[in-house]
Amino acid sequence: MTDEVLERVRDLLPAIAGRNPVAEEDRRLPAETVADLVSVGAFRMLQPKRYGGLESDPVRFYEVVREVSTVCGSSGWVLSILGVHPWHVGLFPREAQDEVWAGGPDVLICSSYAPIGRLTAVEGGYLLSGRWSFASGCDHASWALLGGLVVGDEGRPVDFLSVLVPRADFQVLDVWDPVGLRGTGSNDIVVDKAFVPAHRIVRNYDVSQLRAPGRAVNPGPLFALPFGAVFTTAVAAPVVGVVSGCYETYVAAMRDRVRLSLGGGRFVEDQGAQVAVARAASEIDAAVLQLDRNMADLYDHAVRDAEIPMELRLRARRDQVRATERALAAIDLLFQSAGGNSLRRGNPIERAWRDAHAGSMHVANDAQRALALYGKGAFSLPVEDTLV
Repeated sequence: MTDEVLERVRDLLPAIAGRNPVAEEDRRLPAETVADLVSVGAFRMLQPKRYGGLESDPVRFYEVVREVSTVCGSSGWVLSILGVHPWHVGLFPREAQDEVWAGGPDVLICSSYAPIGRLTAVEGGYLLSGRWSFASGCDHASWALLGGLVVGDEGRPVDFLSVLVPRADFQVLDVWDPVGLRGTGSNDIVVDKAFVPAHRIVRNYDVSQLRAPGRAVNPGPLFALPFGAVFTTAVAAPVVGVVSGCYETYVAAMRDRVRLSLGGGRFVEDQGAQVAVARAASEIDAAVLQLDRNMADLYDHAVRDAEIPMELRLRARRDQVRATERALAAIDLLFQSAGGNSLRRGNPIERAWRDAHAGSMHVANDAQRALALYGKGAFSLPVEDTLV
């Protein structure tokens, strides 16, 4: 079924690409695009089987994400982010999972993981309040995964949590108006003193230690993987896919181009253009190969029920941010070598350049932070970070 998703997604690509102008103008994905991706099971690839999901090999999921991203960065981004959330919900207690999928397997879940929310303990759970930004695809979501912290008596944070909130308990504020990934609808979410029962909460520390309560009902290898690899790869894969698609478009468009300056001549005969294409292709290949290798190695450990070494977890984070850096290096080469034509609004190179750079701004793509973590591990220093 996983391979079928990829084939069915490929059949959707022309229609998704044709809706690019609408997504850019409306600043959110068209309902038709979301419905198309739902219909082929793309959002259910990392969802528990007990709730109608596919529990796919994660490498296949990211391949589908990259494929969609080649024609529409916003569609690929929303698929990747919303598509990884069923996996995270699968780490919550069974009662929470039962609630989320009570109405069927095609529920969409958005997120904003920054620990902005304030949780006040009450009988049976917590009261949650806060305002979160960058909740991609939230207009299409029935649930939200939100970051929150519990504050002690002295006003200091004592615990960092992820909480599940139904659509009835949050408000979407239409504030998204960026230069790139315009169609992701990454608006703000507001919650005002919503009651969150204890079963709709997981401790970020427990998840990072691979001790999430949901493993009691989802024992498959997919749910033995670290959040720090699964989620962060989800914010790198669309960027790589965007640039990969731009590369193919660039090569096809430039084959017949004739320079109108610098002595004229066919563009493809210019050595500088040839070198730029070679460098860009190599960067894209390296990004894909490292992302896939690391996720395959992680999944292999999980399938064998073997302990996942910290060295591998750190390598996955290292190469995830490097994949984003490589993708940006490639798109910058293409953008620059395309000349003045790349500046025209609405052309594929210009849009891909904006989308790739916008995606790189996600905190999980912060190269300095992730590379420093790897360096600490290499020097045998202690590493404490929930995104590993």
